[in-house]
Amino acid sequence: MMRNMLFALAVAGAASPLVAAPFTVRVVDASGRPVRDAVVTLRPAGAAAHAAKAGGHFAVSQRGLKFQPFLTIVPVGSNVSFPNFDPTKHHVYSFSPAKKFELKLFAKDQSRTVNFDKPGVVALGCNIHDQMSAYIVVTDSAWTARTNAQGIVSFADAPNAPARLSIFHPYLRAPGGQQQQGVAASQRSVSFQIRLRPPPAMASMDY
Repeated sequence: MMRNMLFALAVAGAASPLVAAPFTVRVVDASGRPVRDAVVTLRPAGAAAHAAKAGGHFAVSQRGLKFQPFLTIVPVGSNVSFPNFDPTKHHVYSFSPAKKFELKLFAKDQSRTVNFDKPGVVALGCNIHDQMSAYIVVTDSAWTARTNAQGIVSFADAPNAPARLSIFHPYLRAPGGQQQQGVAASQRSVSFQIRLRPPPAMASMDY
């Protein structure tokens, strides 16, 4: 009988849902200084994964010959509007694999909308004003956020499961501006050191 009880307990434990617990990521540069506005994405394996829910209103404005904000995070399936508040026309485009699109000349107080239906990083440009640049990170994970001034992101409800962790920053010295590493189920905190290149001289870092 005792053997049967132990077997039943083992089966119940195996079938129980994964326990959620806080998970913290700290991102620093090559000198150990905190990196602000790095995009951290945690993708738990298997049944623990949860897709980000599309919804909400997202906009990337053209104002003062800049894209504002410079960095935007949206769930897969989201619509993003591109209102123009400048007295000049803009021609917004992206050649990124996650979303190729072109919004041909539109004037002040006009707006266009794009649906972002695939995960990935979308680099934006203006075909008229070369200094204009911005990024949209389209995520398929419910655990995606940007680091604060201390270089920290904390997910309060991350499942206790093996996962893949990715870091994106526009100026990270790595292919596509991204680094990845695996995370064991037992890990509840990770430190990430990244190497950054200087931003272009005319780039906007207005987040």
